[in-house]
Amino acid sequence: MSDKPPDPVPAPSRRADPARDLLRKKLVAARLALPDRLERAVELQSVLRGWLAGRPESSIGAYWPIKGEFDPLPALYRWSEGGPDGSPRRIGLPVSDRASGKLRFHVWFPGCPMENDAYDIPKPKDTDEFMPKMLLVPCLGFGPGGVRLGYGGGFFDRTLAALQPRPFMVGVSYTHGFLPFLRETETDRPLDALLTEDGVMYTRE
Repeated sequence: MSDKPPDPVPAPSRRADPARDLLRKKLVAARLALPDRLERAVELQSVLRGWLAGRPESSIGAYWPIKGEFDPLPALYRWSEGGPDGSPRRIGLPVSDRASGKLRFHVWFPGCPMENDAYDIPKPKDTDEFMPKMLLVPCLGFGPGGVRLGYGGGFFDRTLAALQPRPFMVGVSYTHGFLPFLRETETDRPLDALLTEDGVMYTRE
């Protein structure tokens, strides 16, 4: 699941940015064309599993991968098998709300019933809604200081602004998405951490 579905979101909307939209198209095409994307995904699975081992959160909201995005669900399922004290852990996938432009998270597990949401992206069917303590979000691109470039819909940013307490926000990306001159806009919510197949690239102090 990405923060902008294939069709435009009617409301709320963001101001058009032709330069960023062109950059997004180039980054999607470059990601789909990566000749070693499978190998990169295996490395990022390993980085994510190792990083999660030291985290205290017991619930994570993730996404259903599209357009060549890294699939975090195998690593998250391993993580969900239980903490050191045997306490349960929950994974959630987002459900998009067209009217508010925000996301709600419903419990996901391998084999759970699924259906397509309003944007034809799979979502859990008839599972419990919950508020995750961590959000794992895909990045089309990323810059210094935890700046994230998404698809432009603002779903994750609006969701973060509405959630209290604010979940810990972790971006995942392949290293080809690093944009050294990327700067955040007034609506961006910076990441708390950023992981790539090369390791932990950023952690907020």
